[in-house]
Amino acid sequence: MINVERKNSFQLRLTRRLKEETSHNLDVYLFVPGELGLSTQLISEEVFYHAAISVSRTYYSDEYLLPLVHSRLASRKQLGSDSYRLSLSLYAYQYVVAMERTTEKMLVMANKLRHTRKDERRENAQAQENDTPLREQLNEMIDLSDGILKRLRRNQPTDEGLYKYFANIDNYLSWFTEQQLLALVAHLPRGGEFTDIRRRFISVCHREDEYRRDQEYNAERVIADPTRMSNKMRLLRRLIEHPITLKQQALELGSGEQRAVKALVTAVVMGFVSLGVLHLRSVLGDITALFVLAMALLYAMREVFKDDLRNTLWRWLRKGRPKWRRQYVDPTRNAIVGRQLEWFDYKHFASLGDDIQKMRRRTVAQREEVVLHYRSSSRMSPTRFLSGYEHTRETLNLDISMLTRLMSKGKHYIYRLKDGQAVRENVERRHLFNLVIRETGSENTSYLTRWKVVVSRSGIVDVAKVEERSAVKESK
Repeated sequence: MINVERKNSFQLRLTRRLKEETSHNLDVYLFVPGELGLSTQLISEEVFYHAAISVSRTYYSDEYLLPLVHSRLASRKQLGSDSYRLSLSLYAYQYVVAMERTTEKMLVMANKLRHTRKDERRENAQAQENDTPLREQLNEMIDLSDGILKRLRRNQPTDEGLYKYFANIDNYLSWFTEQQLLALVAHLPRGGEFTDIRRRFISVCHREDEYRRDQEYNAERVIADPTRMSNKMRLLRRLIEHPITLKQQALELGSGEQRAVKALVTAVVMGFVSLGVLHLRSVLGDITALFVLAMALLYAMREVFKDDLRNTLWRWLRKGRPKWRRQYVDPTRNAIVGRQLEWFDYKHFASLGDDIQKMRRRTVAQREEVVLHYRSSSRMSPTRFLSGYEHTRETLNLDISMLTRLMSKGKHYIYRLKDGQAVRENVERRHLFNLVIRETGSENTSYLTRWKVVVSRSGIVDVAKVEERSAVKESK
């Protein structure tokens, strides 16, 4: 299962959990409207790959209390300090990721409910029915959050070295929880039915603030300065993610082949030029103005055909082959736990597979679309993972800021009637991107999903899943 969401104004975040299978294939197709005029002359494939695509992997566990159990064993000196740091980081990271995703969903529901209440045509009874699911989910979220923080604080380590790391994680989770709850309080609909929830959230925020003060986690000058506080918490977030994020060693493939192609083409072209020079010498005899002119023509032809021949031969040799390779290394033991091959190129609709074409449901309006295709094929080694963490969580960030720069800067207006008068209003031009993803594991089926991404020049407006299905993988 793969999930797509908006990370910020210009980035899409694709996340998936990799199961026990050792082999995984991922294909990401981004259909860019033809009216943007995207081409390799404007943005080359290599430039887009290096500037817009980033991949990271972290350890993941289905047994949510397992990391906490390991951290308690380490605190009792039954496991090493590295195990304590890793287990506690994984427990905190999985809580942070779940809390972020839940808060985003709650904010979407709260904003929709606020817009619904502004519509005077809605009846109060219907609005009351729409409030119920949101209230129930908010109460459930705060109950789970309280339980997770209590489990974390139940056994504080006595060892000074372990306590410093515990304090950093506890400090960040307390502040992070407070920020998520305050964001919900700020966007909850105004009304009596949400008064109790709002009071409970604010009470939890006060409690967490007092807790951090009692523990003396932050100096007063840091608390008084929001910028310093935010920067410190960002650093603590990086400290949490560091021990559970697999290190990467990237390598661009084909450098040796490229040098060999260059040498071969140079040798072939120079061979023909040398034969031409010998032939000219035998025909024209002594060095004359005509001989010099013929020599200049030969060298000009060499420069023209050498580059064209080299580029053509290189494209033919590398067609369909991976362009980059990553190695994933365990950050604690420095052991290689997996490898991944990657492809990226621009394609046309006609060159796509039948399953992708059917998923896209091409119409006349999409004839000029340019397809950005990213593919990865990874092979992991679960036996080399840390005990209890046979899963990984992969995050792929796709930055489309370079594509938004191709959109029109002009202002656009529409006219409509309001109170019997013609009113002009500013409108924002938006473009519809289609994102088709195919994920294939070791089994003989592939999982396909299609997402609609609405984009304007100012950023991503909306992301919505529109279709998903499974398909049998074709045999080769």
